[in-house]
Amino acid sequence: MATDRTRTAILNAAEQLYAERGFSEVTLRDIVAAAGVNLAAVNYHFGSKDELIAELFVTRSIATNRERLNELKAAEEAGGGRAPIDVVIRALVGPTLRGCLGPDREGATAARFMIRASIEAVPPIRKIRNREISHLRRFANAMQRSLPDVPEVDIYWGLHFALAMAHQTIRDSERLTKLSNGLCNLDDVDEIIARVVTAATLALTTRRVATATAKTQRA
Repeated sequence: MATDRTRTAILNAAEQLYAERGFSEVTLRDIVAAAGVNLAAVNYHFGSKDELIAELFVTRSIATNRERLNELKAAEEAGGGRAPIDVVIRALVGPTLRGCLGPDREGATAARFMIRASIEAVPPIRKIRNREISHLRRFANAMQRSLPDVPEVDIYWGLHFALAMAHQTIRDSERLTKLSNGLCNLDDVDEIIARVVTAATLALTTRRVATATAKTQRA
């Protein structure tokens, strides 16, 4: 029990500090001081700073991916095994955007930690993102079922662009607010999700028209 409490104290302290100050500014000594433990405890439970960051990121990512897949499963069951493409994309980007944006998430440590992870993308996080892609393949398959006439390569580009729009919105929300003089409301998460879904859906469903036009122009 004491070991579990020590591990939890380290994780909580690390997440709070990383959320507030970023990954490069926080040392292991900062973490052990905040957690009220000694450095040996961190080494015993995690081995290194990178492994501690990785565990925090994996823990938060698992929760997001579970929510994504639950939404996808419900949508496909409701559609008899095939969901509309906009619903699939909403399941893909919605949990991430809801988890990081909006007035009810601004002060949440977990949200601020994931925003840091999106902005800084330190090596242990990049490694996990590049390795853990099985849940994304399930979305690619669902998108292909939604749009059976769309080439597979376009499906992957569409998935990639949808994720990119969501992450860019999270990373640069403050800049967008300033750029638009507050016209773009970053507190309205439902509207943000709707805009990302609409743009990604249009990119997938109009790609053939755009390709044909480009080929005609080149000719």
